[in-house]
Amino acid sequence: MIESTPKAVEPENACPIAPVVDIVFSRWTTPILWALHEFGRQRFVELERRIATITPKVLTQRLRQLERDGLVIRTYHPEVPPRVEYEISELGRSLAPLFSALSEWSVNLERVDRARFAYDEREEERGRGRRR
Repeated sequence: MIESTPKAVEPENACPIAPVVDIVFSRWTTPILWALHEFGRQRFVELERRIATITPKVLTQRLRQLERDGLVIRTYHPEVPPRVEYEISELGRSLAPLFSALSEWSVNLERVDRARFAYDEREEERGRGRRR
């Protein structure tokens, strides 16, 4: 009898939303898109102030990736001094229903906290039981 080893499945084949999650839910993407959607066109420094915990290097990297993905539009104004503005694209705006649904789901965060607390309590009890 020949046993076959299961073949590795690409994440996008195992879960068709995996590529979407990779694009939309990377660490800084959602705060950037939210800020651009909520407050409109902004300069780099404005975004940096709104997302206070992001470093300039990471903000630059994320904005470039979002522009590459078509979710953000970068506009360069050849003035003195030069001015660059960022805005959410139509493609980026098309994510609004997704973010709205997630926002509606956020009412469950208290239940998540309670579940975590209960889990941690059970785990702590199990740990004490083993030590006795």
